[in-house]
Amino acid sequence: MINSKIDNVKLGVFVLAGLLVLIALLYFIGRNRNLFGSNFIIKCHFENAQGLMPGNNVRYAGIQAGTVRNVQLLNDTVIEVTMVLEKKMKDFIKKNAVASITTDGLMGNKMIVINPSGLPAPPVEEGDVLAVKSTVQTDEMLEVLSHTNNDVALIASELKYTIRRINNSTSLWAILNDETLPENLQQSLANVRQASLQAQHLVSDLEGMVADARSGKGILGTVLTDTSLVQELHRSMDMISQAATNTASLSRELERMAASLRYQVDSGNGAIHALFADSMLVKKVYNSLTNIEMGTRAFNENMEALKHNFLFRGYFRRQERKKKDEK
Repeated sequence: MINSKIDNVKLGVFVLAGLLVLIALLYFIGRNRNLFGSNFIIKCHFENAQGLMPGNNVRYAGIQAGTVRNVQLLNDTVIEVTMVLEKKMKDFIKKNAVASITTDGLMGNKMIVINPSGLPAPPVEEGDVLAVKSTVQTDEMLEVLSHTNNDVALIASELKYTIRRINNSTSLWAILNDETLPENLQQSLANVRQASLQAQHLVSDLEGMVADARSGKGILGTVLTDTSLVQELHRSMDMISQAATNTASLSRELERMAASLRYQVDSGNGAIHALFADSMLVKKVYNSLTNIEMGTRAFNENMEALKHNFLFRGYFRRQERKKKDEK
C-alpha cells in the first residue's frame, strides 16, 4: 500500500515535470516566432530568396526584431517574404528602410537585415512593402575566390619563371658584381643633384625676372607697365602699316609705268620708243649734249676773261668784297 502511494507520487511528479518542460518549450518556440505578444507584419520582394526559410531571424540595425513567417513565389521573378516583427520596433523602422538577405556568420543560417536609409520618413504600417538591396551570395564569393586563386597561381608561376631567368642571367649578375657600380651610381646621383640645383637656380632667376617685370623693372617690365610705350608701339605699327600700304601703292604705280613703257617700246609710239629704237635720234641727242657742254665751257671762259678785263675788273672786285663782308 505504501509502495503504491510512493509510485503514484513519483508518477505525478514525473507528469508535472513533463508538463512544465512542454510549457517551457512552447513558450520559447512561440517567443522565437513571435506567437506571444503584440506584433505586426511587413513584407519585401526579392528576385532570389538565397535559401531563406520561414522561422529565420529578422534584424533591424543589428538588433533582433522578429522572424520570417512565409516565403512565397509570386511569379518567375518576384519572391514575397512576409516578416513578423515586434510591435515595439514599429516606431523605429521607417518606410524608406532597406531590407537585404545575409548570412548569420560565414556559414550560418540565412536571415533578413533591415537597415535605416538615414533620410527622414514616417514609420512603417501594417502590410508595408520595404525596398530591398541585393547582396553578394556565398556561391558568388566562392566563385570569385576561385578565380582569384587561379590568378594568384598564374602570378606565382610567372614570378617563379622570372626569378629563374634572373638567376640564370649572367649579364645581370655581372652588373651586380661590378665593383665600380656603386661609384658610378654615386657619381650619377651627384650629377642629378647638381642638375637639380641648377634647375632650382634657373627657376629662382625666372621668378626674379617675373617679379621685376610685374614691378615695372627692366625692359620687359617697362614694356608691360609703360602705357605710353605701348601707345608708341601702336603708333609705330600704324606707321609701318601705312608705309606698307604706300609701298604697295607705289609698287602698283611702278608696275603701271613699266607696263606703259613696255607698251610704248613694243608698239613703236612715243619718245621712249624713239629713244631706244631710233639710232639717229640718239646720235642727235648725244651731239646736242656735246654742244651744250662745249658752249657751257666757252661761256665760263668768257666770264673768266671779263673778270680780268679792266672795264669789269672793279665790278667783280666789289662783288667779292661784298660777299666777304656778308660772311
